[in-house]
Amino acid sequence: MSAQPQVSDPEQLTRAHVVPFAVFMGFMILLMLVGAAVEWKHPDAPWWRQDPAQFVYPIQTLVVLGVLVHYRRFYTFNWSLKWALAGIVFGAVGIGFWLLPTALYDAWGLTGKTDGVLKMLGVAERKEGFDPGLFENPLAYWAALVFRFIRAAVVVALVEEIFWRGFLMRFVCDWEGEYWKQPFGRARWLSYCVVTGLFTMAHASVDYAGAFVYGSLTYLLCVWSKNLGACVIMHATANFLMGLYIMKTGNYGLW
Repeated sequence: MSAQPQVSDPEQLTRAHVVPFAVFMGFMILLMLVGAAVEWKHPDAPWWRQDPAQFVYPIQTLVVLGVLVHYRRFYTFNWSLKWALAGIVFGAVGIGFWLLPTALYDAWGLTGKTDGVLKMLGVAERKEGFDPGLFENPLAYWAALVFRFIRAAVVVALVEEIFWRGFLMRFVCDWEGEYWKQPFGRARWLSYCVVTGLFTMAHASVDYAGAFVYGSLTYLLCVWSKNLGACVIMHATANFLMGLYIMKTGNYGLW
Protein backbone atom coordinates (compact mmCIF):
# COMPACT_ATOMS: atom_id res chain seq x y z
CA MET A 1 0.00 0.00 0.00
CA SER A 2 1.08 3.56 -0.65
CA ALA A 3 2.04 5.82 2.24
CA GLN A 4 0.16 8.65 0.54
CA PRO A 5 -3.26 9.65 1.96
CA GLN A 6 -6.14 8.01 0.12
CA VAL A 7 -8.35 11.15 0.10
CA SER A 8 -7.35 13.84 -2.37
CA ASP A 9 -8.97 16.98 -0.89
CA PRO A 10 -6.08 18.80 0.89
CA GLU A 11 -8.39 20.88 3.08
CA GLN A 12 -10.19 17.80 4.34
CA LEU A 13 -6.88 16.04 4.96
CA THR A 14 -5.56 18.99 6.92
CA ARG A 15 -8.69 19.19 9.08
CA ALA A 16 -8.59 15.44 9.73
CA HIS A 17 -4.97 15.59 10.90
CA VAL A 18 -5.15 18.85 12.87
CA VAL A 19 -8.63 18.96 14.43
CA PRO A 20 -8.20 15.93 16.76
CA PHE A 21 -4.97 17.43 18.12
CA ALA A 22 -6.62 20.84 18.50
CA VAL A 23 -9.57 19.34 20.37
CA PHE A 24 -7.20 17.38 22.61
CA MET A 25 -5.19 20.51 23.43
CA GLY A 26 -8.40 22.46 23.95
CA PHE A 27 -9.29 20.09 26.77
CA MET A 28 -5.84 20.62 28.29
CA ILE A 29 -6.43 24.38 28.30
CA LEU A 30 -9.87 23.77 29.80
CA LEU A 31 -8.27 21.65 32.52
CA MET A 32 -5.87 24.46 33.42
CA LEU A 33 -8.75 26.93 33.67
CA VAL A 34 -11.03 24.56 35.56
CA GLY A 35 -8.21 23.44 37.81
CA ALA A 36 -7.38 27.00 38.77
CA ALA A 37 -11.03 27.69 39.53
CA VAL A 38 -12.17 24.58 41.42
CA GLU A 39 -9.13 22.62 42.61
CA TRP A 40 -9.02 22.20 46.38
CA LYS A 41 -6.34 19.96 47.82
CA HIS A 42 -8.09 19.00 51.02
CA PRO A 43 -9.13 15.59 52.40
CA ASP A 44 -12.72 16.82 52.83
CA ALA A 45 -12.98 18.06 49.25
CA PRO A 46 -15.01 16.00 46.73
CA TRP A 47 -12.91 13.96 44.30
CA TRP A 48 -13.57 16.26 41.37
CA ARG A 49 -12.15 19.19 43.32
CA GLN A 50 -9.15 17.32 44.68
CA ASP A 51 -8.10 16.45 41.12
CA PRO A 52 -10.17 17.98 38.27
CA ALA A 53 -8.26 15.83 35.77
CA GLN A 54 -10.17 12.84 37.11
CA PHE A 55 -13.33 14.03 35.33
CA VAL A 56 -11.81 16.09 32.49
CA TYR A 57 -9.61 13.25 31.16
CA PRO A 58 -12.42 10.69 30.64
CA ILE A 59 -14.55 13.29 28.83
CA GLN A 60 -11.54 14.28 26.73
CA THR A 61 -10.88 10.63 25.89
CA LEU A 62 -14.43 9.98 24.67
CA VAL A 63 -14.74 13.22 22.69
CA VAL A 64 -11.38 12.88 20.95
CA LEU A 65 -12.05 9.22 20.15
CA GLY A 66 -15.29 10.34 18.52
CA VAL A 67 -13.41 12.92 16.44
CA LEU A 68 -10.87 10.30 15.34
CA VAL A 69 -13.64 7.91 14.32
CA HIS A 70 -15.33 10.71 12.37
CA TYR A 71 -12.14 11.35 10.37
CA ARG A 72 -10.97 7.73 10.17
CA ARG A 73 -11.13 7.45 6.36
CA PHE A 74 -8.54 10.22 5.99
CA TYR A 75 -5.73 8.31 7.69
CA THR A 76 -3.30 5.93 6.01
CA PHE A 77 -1.57 3.75 8.62
CA ASN A 78 -0.32 0.89 6.43
CA TRP A 79 -0.37 -1.56 9.35
CA SER A 80 2.09 -4.42 9.03
CA LEU A 81 3.55 -7.02 11.40
CA LYS A 82 7.14 -6.10 10.53
CA TRP A 83 6.75 -2.42 11.35
CA ALA A 84 4.49 -3.11 14.31
CA LEU A 85 7.29 -5.17 15.87
CA ALA A 86 9.78 -2.41 15.06
CA GLY A 87 7.43 0.08 16.71
CA ILE A 88 7.25 -2.04 19.85
CA VAL A 89 11.05 -2.20 20.09
CA PHE A 90 11.46 1.53 19.46
CA GLY A 91 8.73 2.29 21.98
CA ALA A 92 10.37 0.20 24.69
CA VAL A 93 13.78 1.79 24.06
CA GLY A 94 12.35 5.30 23.81
CA ILE A 95 10.37 5.13 27.04
CA GLY A 96 13.40 3.59 28.74
CA PHE A 97 15.32 6.80 28.07
CA TRP A 98 12.31 8.87 29.16
CA LEU A 99 11.99 7.04 32.49
CA LEU A 100 15.72 6.83 33.20
CA PRO A 101 16.00 10.16 35.10
CA THR A 102 13.14 9.21 37.42
CA ALA A 103 14.55 5.73 37.93
CA LEU A 104 17.95 7.24 38.80
CA TYR A 105 16.36 9.65 41.28
CA ASP A 106 14.80 6.72 43.10
CA ALA A 107 17.83 4.43 42.79
CA TRP A 108 20.21 7.06 44.16
CA GLY A 109 17.91 7.71 47.11
CA LEU A 110 17.66 11.43 46.36
CA THR A 111 15.23 13.67 48.20
CA GLY A 112 13.86 17.13 47.56
CA LYS A 113 14.56 19.24 44.50
CA THR A 114 17.63 18.80 42.32
CA ASP A 115 19.58 21.52 40.54
CA GLY A 116 22.21 21.99 37.89
CA VAL A 117 22.76 19.18 35.39
CA LEU A 118 20.50 16.77 37.27
CA LYS A 119 17.59 19.20 37.08
CA MET A 120 18.25 19.85 33.40
CA LEU A 121 18.18 16.11 32.67
CA GLY A 122 14.91 15.65 34.56
CA VAL A 123 16.32 13.80 37.57
CA ALA A 124 13.56 14.79 39.97
CA GLU A 125 10.88 13.47 42.28
CA ARG A 126 7.72 12.58 40.35
CA LYS A 127 5.24 11.48 43.02
CA GLU A 128 2.56 14.17 42.60
CA GLY A 129 0.19 13.60 39.69
CA PHE A 130 -2.79 11.64 38.38
CA ASP A 131 -3.44 9.04 41.09
CA PRO A 132 -6.48 6.73 40.75
CA GLY A 133 -5.95 5.86 44.41
CA LEU A 134 -7.99 8.99 45.09
CA PHE A 135 -11.02 6.71 44.81
CA GLU A 136 -11.82 4.31 47.63
CA ASN A 137 -14.58 2.62 45.64
CA PRO A 138 -12.99 -0.25 43.60
CA LEU A 139 -15.26 0.36 40.60
CA ALA A 140 -14.36 4.06 40.48
CA TYR A 141 -10.67 3.22 40.93
CA TRP A 142 -10.59 0.77 38.01
CA ALA A 143 -12.72 3.02 35.80
CA ALA A 144 -10.28 5.91 36.36
CA LEU A 145 -7.29 3.65 35.71
CA VAL A 146 -8.73 2.08 32.55
CA PHE A 147 -9.66 5.47 31.11
CA ARG A 148 -6.16 6.74 31.91
CA PHE A 149 -4.55 3.87 30.00
CA ILE A 150 -6.95 4.26 27.05
CA ARG A 151 -6.17 7.96 26.93
CA ALA A 152 -2.40 7.41 27.03
CA ALA A 153 -1.98 4.29 24.90
CA VAL A 154 -4.75 4.86 22.34
CA VAL A 155 -5.91 8.46 22.12
CA VAL A 156 -2.56 10.19 22.69
CA ALA A 157 -0.73 7.72 20.45
CA LEU A 158 -3.13 8.31 17.56
CA VAL A 159 -3.66 12.04 17.96
CA GLU A 160 0.00 12.95 18.34
CA GLU A 161 1.38 10.74 15.58
CA ILE A 162 -1.36 11.77 13.15
CA PHE A 163 -0.49 15.40 13.85
CA TRP A 164 3.29 15.42 14.37
CA ARG A 165 4.31 12.83 11.81
CA GLY A 166 1.26 12.62 9.54
CA PHE A 167 0.75 16.36 9.09
CA LEU A 168 3.50 18.58 10.49
CA MET A 169 6.46 16.75 8.95
CA ARG A 170 4.87 17.19 5.52
CA PHE A 171 3.81 20.78 6.22
CA VAL A 172 7.32 21.84 7.25
CA CYS A 173 8.79 20.34 4.07
CA ASP A 174 6.57 22.41 1.77
CA TRP A 175 4.38 24.81 3.74
CA GLU A 176 3.93 27.21 0.82
CA GLY A 177 3.05 24.49 -1.67
CA GLU A 178 1.16 21.22 -1.93
CA TYR A 179 2.51 19.64 1.21
CA TRP A 180 0.14 16.67 0.95
CA LYS A 181 2.13 15.55 -2.08
CA GLN A 182 5.17 15.14 0.19
CA PRO A 183 5.75 11.41 0.84
CA PHE A 184 5.27 10.30 4.41
CA GLY A 185 8.53 10.01 6.31
CA ARG A 186 10.58 12.23 4.01
CA ALA A 187 13.82 13.09 5.82
CA ARG A 188 14.71 16.76 6.11
CA TRP A 189 16.82 18.41 8.79
CA LEU A 190 14.31 21.25 8.98
CA SER A 191 11.40 18.91 9.68
CA TYR A 192 13.47 17.02 12.26
CA CYS A 193 14.38 20.22 14.11
CA VAL A 194 10.90 21.74 13.98
CA VAL A 195 8.86 18.64 14.75
CA THR A 196 11.19 17.24 17.41
CA GLY A 197 11.65 20.68 18.95
CA LEU A 198 7.92 21.38 19.18
CA PHE A 199 7.22 17.86 20.42
CA THR A 200 9.78 18.40 23.19
CA MET A 201 8.41 21.81 24.20
CA ALA A 202 4.86 20.44 24.30
CA HIS A 203 5.86 18.56 27.44
CA ALA A 204 6.79 19.74 30.91
CA SER A 205 10.33 21.09 31.27
CA VAL A 206 11.26 18.19 33.56
CA ASP A 207 10.62 15.87 30.60
CA TYR A 208 12.54 17.87 27.98
CA ALA A 209 15.56 15.55 27.89
CA GLY A 210 13.45 12.40 27.66
CA ALA A 211 11.06 13.94 25.13
CA PHE A 212 13.95 15.04 22.91
CA VAL A 213 15.50 11.56 22.83
CA TYR A 214 12.11 9.92 22.38
CA GLY A 215 11.10 12.37 19.63
CA SER A 216 14.40 11.77 17.83
CA LEU A 217 13.87 8.01 17.91
CA THR A 218 10.32 8.43 16.59
CA TYR A 219 11.64 10.56 13.75
CA LEU A 220 14.20 7.88 12.95
CA LEU A 221 11.52 5.19 12.88
CA CYS A 222 9.32 7.40 10.73
CA VAL A 223 11.92 8.03 8.01
CA TRP A 224 13.13 4.41 8.14
CA SER A 225 9.73 2.71 8.00
CA LYS A 226 7.74 5.29 6.00
CA ASN A 227 4.88 3.87 8.05
CA LEU A 228 2.53 5.90 10.23
CA GLY A 229 1.21 2.73 11.88
CA ALA A 230 4.70 1.94 13.18
CA CYS A 231 4.90 5.37 14.83
CA VAL A 232 1.48 4.88 16.44
CA ILE A 233 2.49 1.44 17.75
CA MET A 234 5.72 2.93 19.12
CA HIS A 235 3.82 5.66 20.94
CA ALA A 236 1.19 3.24 22.24
CA THR A 237 3.85 0.84 23.51
CA ALA A 238 5.80 3.61 25.20
CA ASN A 239 2.77 5.08 26.97
CA PHE A 240 1.49 1.66 28.02
CA LEU A 241 4.85 0.70 29.51
CA MET A 242 5.11 4.07 31.22
CA GLY A 243 1.69 3.48 32.76
CA LEU A 244 2.80 0.12 34.12
CA TYR A 245 5.95 1.72 35.54
CA ILE A 246 3.91 4.49 37.17
CA MET A 247 1.53 2.04 38.82
CA LYS A 248 4.44 -0.09 40.05
CA THR A 249 6.53 2.78 41.48
CA GLY A 250 3.90 5.38 42.42
CA ASN A 251 5.60 8.07 40.31
CA TYR A 252 2.28 9.61 39.31
CA GLY A 253 3.97 12.86 38.29
CA LEU A 254 5.04 11.15 35.07
CA TRP A 255 1.37 11.29 34.08
